[in-house]
Amino acid sequence: MLTIGEFSRLTHLSVRTLRRYHEAALLEPAVVDETNGYRYYGVDQIPTAQVIHRLRELDVPLSDVQQILRTPDPGVRAALVAEHLQRLEDALDRTRAAVVSLRRLLRPDPAPIDVELRAEPARTVAAVEAVVGHRDIETWYAGAMAELEAAVAGDVTGPPGGSYDNALFEEERGHALVYLPSAAPPRTGRVHPVRLPAAELAVDGIEVTYGELGTWVVENAMSVAGPVREVYVVGPRDTSDPAAWRTEIGWPVFRVT
Repeated sequence: MLTIGEFSRLTHLSVRTLRRYHEAALLEPAVVDETNGYRYYGVDQIPTAQVIHRLRELDVPLSDVQQILRTPDPGVRAALVAEHLQRLEDALDRTRAAVVSLRRLLRPDPAPIDVELRAEPARTVAAVEAVVGHRDIETWYAGAMAELEAAVAGDVTGPPGGSYDNALFEEERGHALVYLPSAAPPRTGRVHPVRLPAAELAVDGIEVTYGELGTWVVENAMSVAGPVREVYVVGPRDTSDPAAWRTEIGWPVFRVT
């Protein structure tokens, strides 16, 4: 038997953390002395403690760590870990994209934006939609897009896109829709056919930010109270280089002149 201090030194988990893991039934001592409450651990518990330590270094939530440890099937455990790693990679992709955008904004004299007024015809796409909170949009997007790609598979006829109601930005909760163009949109799980209505859009790449495109819209046209559209022309599914990513923003407008 090892005292909690000895076990702490061997596993690099603090005594305070070990006590917390005990209370959460995540890593329970092999023996607890009934008279003084001292905790003792077995040598065979060291590998489990090391697994917990590595998972927490990857910011895996305690509830997920517990699920991974209690799952007997190695394949299921691997899938749970892979799902979390994908979330970390998605967050890293978003951070890289934000850095690229910020660098452009910090240039002393940014280049003028090139806006195209485009009439988009109505079309039917494979989509996933929901009312989402602003804080949850990135996690929801990742899951929805993965489900779309699995459902549509080889029947994709163009780049993915999304449509986001103004309420999502103004009230931090609103309708969001992501889609994949398909010749025959399927209906499975959350994926179903959706008819995107025709619209006139002011279009430019997201490298210029919503603010810059919105400024152009105010100066040259009148925005319409409709959802903003995005088309992910080049993204993480195409290249790992954030500098090469290109997302078109489509701002609903009608011309003043």
